[in-house]
Amino acid sequence: MGLLEGECDPVIVVNENGSSPFVLVCEHAGNHIPARLGNLGLTEEDLVAHIAWDPGAEPMARRVSEILDAPLVIQPYSRLVIDCNRPPHNGESIWQVSEYTTIPGNLDLTPEQRRERVDEVFTPFHDRIARLLDDRAAAGRQNVLVTLHSFTPVYKGFQRPWHVGAQYNRMPALSRAINSLLARDANLVVGDNEPYPVNDETHYTIPVHGEQRGIPHAMIEVRNDLISTEAGQALWAERLAAVIVEALGVITAQGTH
Repeated sequence: MGLLEGECDPVIVVNENGSSPFVLVCEHAGNHIPARLGNLGLTEEDLVAHIAWDPGAEPMARRVSEILDAPLVIQPYSRLVIDCNRPPHNGESIWQVSEYTTIPGNLDLTPEQRRERVDEVFTPFHDRIARLLDDRAAAGRQNVLVTLHSFTPVYKGFQRPWHVGAQYNRMPALSRAINSLLARDANLVVGDNEPYPVNDETHYTIPVHGEQRGIPHAMIEVRNDLISTEAGQALWAERLAAVIVEALGVITAQGTH
């Protein structure tokens, strides 16, 4: 593949030295395609749709970072280049068909072509997250990992009923506390471990950087039509910032994580 001179880096870190215990990650922030891959055979309409990225997630995450004074790690390349929240061995690491859309530029890739995408996009991104967490731990800083995503209201004909949900696997305490606190608002339909329950085969960031380190963590999904405007992004950033701080207080008082 080969990223060309002047193309964006495969990882962007915002507010690296923020004072917050929270470390934020946005794996599907961008929809950039490396120049040497053309447009993967897709239309411009495809590349702004949810199959290519998480619409609204990056501006919302940046606002949460500002509110909390928290570091934020951003992936600017499209998940159609390589999905940075899938293990590289997973068949959905490089999508050949996403929802109903075939990705022509991802068909019949050689092992070498797949490895190039891992080496040039996936590995630098996750190495940077690991280094940030390691450096903070070495300095005696608390690490609480929160990944921020958006999801489409309709997927393969299914009208998703949720507005928001925090997901988890082996260490559910922070996500469950977040869901419980969000559910205080009677106007919200909160998905407990919905729409994407975390597991080792379909997720990477939480199992590797959260569970393996034994640090509190949560993966939060907001329905993307709710954060399609600046006002919506600001509203949800403020809501989530307040809730994750309160949730951390709850699990700390309970002695769970």
